Amino acid sequence: MEDFPKTVADFLESTATKVRTMTVDRVAGWARWAALGMVIAVLALMAVVFLLIGLFRILAEVVQSPTIAYAILGGIFVVVGALVWRQRNHPKE
Repeated sequence: MEDFPKTVADFLESTATKVRTMTVDRVAGWARWAALGMVIAVLALMAVVFLLIGLFRILAEVVQSPTIAYAILGGIFVVVGALVWRQRNHPKE
């Protein structure tokens, strides 16, 4: 009976450790991955914006007119948008 308090304390500690492992540690891992995913998404968006700006500048230098460069990029976006629009899922009526 002398070991009873120590046994109860060890049992409670092991139970708390198991509960923490099954809950808090998993949530912390998911939160870490979610934060990393958001950082990657923001960096990817910035890279796309800088790529488009660079593409426009190069195109404007090649054709010697920003207006024609806008028209070319606009045409590319219209064509890509039309292709994506064709690939959409049609709702069943």
